[in-house]
Amino acid sequence: MGIGDKAKHAAEEAAGKLKEGAGKASDDEKLQAEGETDQSKANFKQAGDNVRDAFKK
Repeated sequence: MGIGDKAKHAAEEAAGKLKEGAGKASDDEKLQAEGETDQSKANFKQAGDNVRDAFKK
């Protein structure tokens, strides 16, 4: 797993947090849920990165 992929996944998580925050601020439950889903996906990808890194050692 390259550093670029890790940065991409971290950026996806940050974007999810922003989307969730925007949903909360505008009282848009759908947007908030999308942000939470985006964060979950990014966290899952980051966990996969960590597992791959652990097996490389």
